[in-house]
Amino acid sequence: MLLGTQRVREDGHLEIGGIAAVELAQRFGTPLYVIDEACMRDRCRRYREAFGRAYPGRTAIAYASKACLSMAICRIVEQEGLHLDVASGGELHVARQASFPAPRVAMHGNNKSEGELAAAMDAGVGYLVVDCLEEIERAEALFRAGHPRSRALLRITPGIEAHTHEYIMTGREDSKFGLGLWEGGAMEAVQRLLASPALDLIGFHCHIGSQLLTVDCFADAARLMLDFCHQAHTEMGVTTQILNLGGGLGIRHTASEDPASIEDLASTIGGTIASGCAERGMELPMIMVEPGRSIVGEAGTVLYTVGVVKTIPGVRTYLAVDGGLSDNPRPALYGAKYEVLFASKMGAPPTQVVTVAGKHCETDNLFMDVPAPDVEPGDVIAVPACGAYTFAMSSNYNRLPRPAVVHVLEGQADVVVERQTWEDLVTQERVPERLARD
Repeated sequence: MLLGTQRVREDGHLEIGGIAAVELAQRFGTPLYVIDEACMRDRCRRYREAFGRAYPGRTAIAYASKACLSMAICRIVEQEGLHLDVASGGELHVARQASFPAPRVAMHGNNKSEGELAAAMDAGVGYLVVDCLEEIERAEALFRAGHPRSRALLRITPGIEAHTHEYIMTGREDSKFGLGLWEGGAMEAVQRLLASPALDLIGFHCHIGSQLLTVDCFADAARLMLDFCHQAHTEMGVTTQILNLGGGLGIRHTASEDPASIEDLASTIGGTIASGCAERGMELPMIMVEPGRSIVGEAGTVLYTVGVVKTIPGVRTYLAVDGGLSDNPRPALYGAKYEVLFASKMGAPPTQVVTVAGKHCETDNLFMDVPAPDVEPGDVIAVPACGAYTFAMSSNYNRLPRPAVVHVLEGQADVVVERQTWEDLVTQERVPERLARD
């Protein structure tokens, strides 16, 4: 499975963005996150164009930065005309360091701290996505202390069971996010926001889950949200200026996955909102969506170097690589599946089935039952569709330094996040005087 600008050269080597994967591994070391910038920009443009056709002049696309964030990615998102969705003070800080326009930022979070709320209000973010009643109280206390008023979207939990892993199913009734439609919490929050001196309610938000391969659930969510918008208008006079339906469109991690297209999503959401507003006699709101994985996921590849080949006769062959759980926890967390490419042997037929194992002190089997050619220590393997929730979820488990991130575009490679060193691992540590050596 080749994604984005990946191709196989005549010499049997994998190429990404005009550069051989093996060359990238030699220049920058492994493990290495490689972002195919042309692929990412293409996804941004497809979102803008598809929603522009489906719902002309009334859409905004906000990149969900939790999928993968760096200052360089902020610049790409800005250049492509997208908004930015952040979910923590740290993500907001990265955006601010990259000089991303604050009016195009939406601030999320189910438990925003006072410091995070203050930072968002002071920065003048375009939208605070209010997740709970307590957050309204915190914002009002900050407003009384001199922080500026903010525009707000109220996050609703629509009670939809999306077809995905239960850990990333966020729109069902049993969710830590948002206020539910079924128990009156959402309408109570509307009332509180309308009376708030600190927050200006301009619309509503929902997000039903991630890695969704069909679009029917988005239509269901849109209809439920329109019902709520209509109720809020009828009972309290609220005009919904913005209706944000979140993100969640899936990608191909393996050739067997067949997600709906960006164009399918746009036509489904746009058509449902247009017809639903006409049926209810409502003004058309601006539609916002917050794609993350479907913008950066297929643009990312992780490169590893094989260190040990261990064959247990009659049982299994392990290829141990120089990364694992610390640079991609998704197989351990969700049982996520990926395809594995052998970067210098793309034309070689498979001669065995192997397990690609990480180097951590856990089972840490990254990829099971992988068809492989003859493999030797030093060979480079490439794992496509790793742009989302890999670098973003990386850790220093076993004190492994985090890998570098490199962007490739038309034969040029640039480091956008430096590889951590062993020295970096202890820069924030301190030894108390009582533990000092005599």
